[in-house]
Amino acid sequence: MQMKSRSFTDGSPIPSEFAFAAIHPTSHITLSTNRNPHLAWTDVPDGTNSFALICHDYDVPSRGDDVNQENREVPASLPRVDFFHWVLIDIPATARVIEAGTHSNRVTPRGKPGPVAPYGLRHGINDYTSWFANDADMRGDYYGYDGPCPPWNDSLIHHYVFALHAIDLSRLEVHGLVSGPSVRAALAGHVLAKAVLTGTYSLNPRVQAS
Repeated sequence: MQMKSRSFTDGSPIPSEFAFAAIHPTSHITLSTNRNPHLAWTDVPDGTNSFALICHDYDVPSRGDDVNQENREVPASLPRVDFFHWVLIDIPATARVIEAGTHSNRVTPRGKPGPVAPYGLRHGINDYTSWFANDADMRGDYYGYDGPCPPWNDSLIHHYVFALHAIDLSRLEVHGLVSGPSVRAALAGHVLAKAVLTGTYSLNPRVQAS
């Protein structure tokens, strides 16, 4: 199975149109249009009954001591953890494309509703839910796609992995809340093929210029 996008090519930067935030010359960042990217796939294996999509960033700092702090930079040597940006399941076996902007086209304070997604699909909760938990203006349950917003002072360029799984179930049985970890666990033993597309993003002007 193969996957491509009209929004970005594998291994290349993701345009800010598809990010949660973009660089701002005086305030470091500003909210962006937060559109989900276009994705299309081919060479689907026989026996596929649905698809599951997971997007995660594996470069998120494991500690927040230096994150978004003036006159400091998050060191590249800091251990990194996963941050889930999008979980979408029960994509029909006949589907071959997700059009840009069909699942997100703006930043929604307190999060988009879920788990019901457009076209009868199911969205999982993403990790902005925990990120904004202590922010009175933004906290809420964030379902669906919310794009890149790495620390503006991170010394690493972040990698965003869009992984599409062809599975042998028409409806994925997920225990508990639909999330990145719970969907990964539910996929075990049901994946017939997997296609991966990776984009990069940074909000650090120094890193972008290097």
